[in-house]
Amino acid sequence: MLLSTQIWKSFDFIFIMEETPLVEGELISDQTRISNKDMIHELELKGYGELEKDKLFLKFFESLYLLYSNKLILKKGKKKIDFDSLMNICQKHDSEVLTKFLIYRDLRNRGYVVKDGFGFGSDFRVYERGHFGVKGAKFLIFGLNEGQQEKMGNLQKKIEQITKMGKEPIIAVIERRGEVIYYKINKMNFLDNKSSLEESFQI
Repeated sequence: MLLSTQIWKSFDFIFIMEETPLVEGELISDQTRISNKDMIHELELKGYGELEKDKLFLKFFESLYLLYSNKLILKKGKKKIDFDSLMNICQKHDSEVLTKFLIYRDLRNRGYVVKDGFGFGSDFRVYERGHFGVKGAKFLIFGLNEGQQEKMGNLQKKIEQITKMGKEPIIAVIERRGEVIYYKINKMNFLDNKSSLEESFQI
């Protein structure tokens, strides 16, 4: 049986504004290509993007976050792309783009390094503070919109797969106002009359 415990909300903390320099990028499909070597180095250190042939490519949620934070100048040809324009473009590629952006923004503002997940939907690998580049991601967070239906069997299967990977599963629920609420998933075995409760997700 799965039990959930609310662990924190998106307004339960002081925002941690990281010192990210102003970045210039070119929009390629729904990714941003960064060519400047100095910018690539700065972004890599902070856990942004994936390096490919001496260029850094940002995922759409990373680009949206940097645009939202006024840290990215994004162009397609000579045309400048703003946050709303990129959001509209990305929604054509991924219907869950807003959910992913809201979760990514919230986690980044908490000071976490966040990378793409393993294909459980709107999911992210999340590293403990100071562990990126040193240890693997500790948490796997996947998002659900408020009112979204999820079959218990499917949910349990996801949780079991995540646990087998050695990650701690967290559900991020997006409320209608855009607030993000996180729930820790616990397993209880009533047949053995034992409970297995994982450690709380420390902030």
